[in-house]
Amino acid sequence: MPTAARRRPARPFARLVLGLALAIIAGVSALAPANPAAAAPTTPFPEMRYAAVVVDAQTGEVLFSRRADSLRYPASVTKVMTLYLTFEALASGRLSLNDPVFISARAAAQSPTKLGLPAGASLTVSEAIQALAIKSANDVAVALAEKLGDGSERRFAAMMTLRARELGMVNSHFVNASGLPDTRQVSTARDLAILSRAVLRDFPQNYALFSQQSFTFRGQKMNNHNGLLWAMPGVDGLKTGFTSASGYNLAGSAVRGDRRLIAVVLGGPSNARRNAKVQNLMLTAFDLAARRDRGERVQFAQASFEAEPAPAVLYAQVRPVDPYPAGPQGTGPDRVVLTSAPTPRNLSQFEIVDPQETGLRQKPRAEAGRWSVQVGAFKTQDMAREQASRVRKLVPAHFASGGRAERAGSDWRTRFTGYSETSARAACKALKTRGEPCMVLPPSA
Repeated sequence: MPTAARRRPARPFARLVLGLALAIIAGVSALAPANPAAAAPTTPFPEMRYAAVVVDAQTGEVLFSRRADSLRYPASVTKVMTLYLTFEALASGRLSLNDPVFISARAAAQSPTKLGLPAGASLTVSEAIQALAIKSANDVAVALAEKLGDGSERRFAAMMTLRARELGMVNSHFVNASGLPDTRQVSTARDLAILSRAVLRDFPQNYALFSQQSFTFRGQKMNNHNGLLWAMPGVDGLKTGFTSASGYNLAGSAVRGDRRLIAVVLGGPSNARRNAKVQNLMLTAFDLAARRDRGERVQFAQASFEAEPAPAVLYAQVRPVDPYPAGPQGTGPDRVVLTSAPTPRNLSQFEIVDPQETGLRQKPRAEAGRWSVQVGAFKTQDMAREQASRVRKLVPAHFASGGRAERAGSDWRTRFTGYSETSARAACKALKTRGEPCMVLPPSA
């Protein structure tokens, strides 16, 4: 019998039969009921790009992880962060749904997928966020980034990275708003689960956007790229992504009863297999959680979800250093980056967490720094407190909580604390656009 190395390439007919078989398997999986048999473990993807995590959205408990902290290219899942910052701008009043978004020459020149609007054209913010979530339009992602980044996508990408760190996404770095290929733009399955959970938590009023199955723009109907919205009951988000370097990515969420799960799968070999993988992981987690709720002694062992992956050749092995350490550095093992794409040039800029840690790290924004923002000085303490309440209502995205009245000679001043320098300046800028006084103060002030 000939060895595998000597076998002839599959003929077209054989490839067709194989494709049909995979499609049938995916279809059967989509219709499978939620029971232990339907949630049986499956063989993991052989591709080294594969990484996955399943999280309980309410508690943050990690139910399953596979290479969850290995750096990967997020592709168009990046647009969830672009939308997160857009939702912030809408909540703060910096944007309204009817504001125009203009297409620059640079935005119009982006690669598909895109709306294809010419330079100089415009659409509303409402249309733009639908184009991102449903069509995954790269031209609109750049246009929104330029609008929110004062004309610069590069500036907006720096805002994305800053917000990612404040959310606890310590292994993510963004250089564009679309997810188009760039070796410097990296994230992890765990970080994308943190982001997905943040969208659900911080902007529940906007989350329904991700469950919208289609979007009609100027007479043209466009379907959502997330096929699980049709295939699996309870799925209502979030975002797909694909580049040749990343493989097929999906950050998904589903509800069953009063439990919501978030599943992130990166590096799938095809749309169908990625969708089937997300569905299988969710079905397994829902089933195990239901059994645990019934009083069974069930542990969320990795083997319950899938078999251990076979040993793989390591492409790179490095010891990264975080240039912005949040505390004493540990002495954990070297991290390994498993990817078929080139190793990101700036890999050393990222803190790589110990994969043995459990749970999602949600660092409170108050821990982001020791800078302060002063929003007024008044004759009485009551007036200072009233200003703090007013500011929280005006710009909740930057002044969600806190704010105290401090004595300053014969006056009282209103201050908010717990900012980094960048976030303090962003908060002041947002407040000043509302016509309110604001002053950024360093830690020594």
